[in-house]
Amino acid sequence: MSGRNRAAQTLVAMGSFVLFASAALHSLAAYSRLSRALSASNLSVALQGALRAVFLLVAWDWIVIAIVALLAAFTETKLRKILVLICGAAVLVETALTLAFIGVFVGNELIGTAAAFLIVGGLLIQNGSAE
Repeated sequence: MSGRNRAAQTLVAMGSFVLFASAALHSLAAYSRLSRALSASNLSVALQGALRAVFLLVAWDWIVIAIVALLAAFTETKLRKILVLICGAAVLVETALTLAFIGVFVGNELIGTAAAFLIVGGLLIQNGSAE
């Protein structure tokens, strides 16, 4: 394995770790705060449930993206580079949307960092021995 692929795998692993940490913070630490705030709000019960579900689904999304990126980076497949880049692009889009709708906060910085690691790692991946 080339040093370039080793660096790519390291960056993808770091990006995935950041996504796992973000998912854990989102679902374990922040969810209880969200639930308390929703209980005190005047939102309808249906909207409260929907927001709780979306909050947990975002964490699940990051876990799945991290697993797919790791599997792609550490498995010799023809699509490994494009899979990692798609994962990075997906997280980058989420970062942009949260910046637009919520503004700057630590969560944006975490997932933005993960997106950067995944994209740079994906760009460094070399497929096959000919490259």
